[in-house]
Amino acid sequence: MLDRASLIITIIGAINWLMVGLFKFDLVAYLCGGQTAVVSRVIYTIVGIAGLWCISLLFRQRVPEGEKE
Repeated sequence: MLDRASLIITIIGAINWLMVGLFKFDLVAYLCGGQTAVVSRVIYTIVGIAGLWCISLLFRQRVPEGEKE
C-alpha cells in the first residue's frame, strides 16, 4: 500500500516538474500561494519523501504472485 501511494505521489510530482520545465508553471505554487508558502513546502517535502521511498523499489526482490505466503 505504501509503495503504491509513494509511486502515485512521485508521478504527480513528476508531472508538476514537467509543467515547470515546459511551461514555467508550478501548479503546486499556484494552488498553494507561492513556492515559499507553508502548504507548498509541505507538499514538496511529501513528494521528496515519496521519491526517496521509491528508490527502495529498485533494489527489492520481486516475488511472483503465486509464490507469496
